[in-house]
Amino acid sequence: MDHTNHSHSNSAGFADTAGTAGSPQGPEDVGAYWDRRYSERTSLWSGQPNAVLVSEVRGIEPGKALDVGCGEGADAVWLAEQGWDVTALEVSQVALERAEQQAKQRGARVEWLHSGLVEAALPAATFDLVSAQYPALLRTDDNAAELALLNAVGPGGILLMVHHPLPTPAEAKAHGIDLADYVGLADVAALLDGNWSIEMNETRPRHVSTGAGAHHTEDVVLKARRLG
Repeated sequence: MDHTNHSHSNSAGFADTAGTAGSPQGPEDVGAYWDRRYSERTSLWSGQPNAVLVSEVRGIEPGKALDVGCGEGADAVWLAEQGWDVTALEVSQVALERAEQQAKQRGARVEWLHSGLVEAALPAATFDLVSAQYPALLRTDDNAAELALLNAVGPGGILLMVHHPLPTPAEAKAHGIDLADYVGLADVAALLDGNWSIEMNETRPRHVSTGAGAHHTEDVVLKARRLG
């Protein structure tokens, strides 16, 4: 899901499960896990849209956007305010209620879906922008999550995926996290064929001072466009 940013927003990558008990072990308990995370605080993220999203999307002609793991809604609301037709997915009902309230207060129209990415069974090739900011997507043998991301992007559309740099296996293990359980940017990039143009695949500095992920100082960014 997620999140995010903290100066950023809303959906947290699996690195932000560090230090918490009961990390999700399968799709059936992911929603319950994140409900617990969000219930621990009145707000988990900063309430501001993720910086990479803003820098990479500002100026693009608005179309249909998908926000994967929308968390408390900062990215989705910002996109809607820029004129995008936004569909936002979130597995946590607690976070989704906060997102809906935020949108209502700001007069933003967003289609909110209480669902995981794979479970949403979205229509193929529908979105001009698919944004996945710090998503904690579970890996499967059939690459279900990766393919769901790619298949959602329409012709000429953009996939924008942002993660924190991966911890070392030892660091992950110390927090009870198995990196093999989660989809990384490299997993998605490996599936990009000749139908895609990679416009960005880099690590850049990150400047965030508030929210659950403020300790992260770098972002890893994958931006790809579907051709034709």
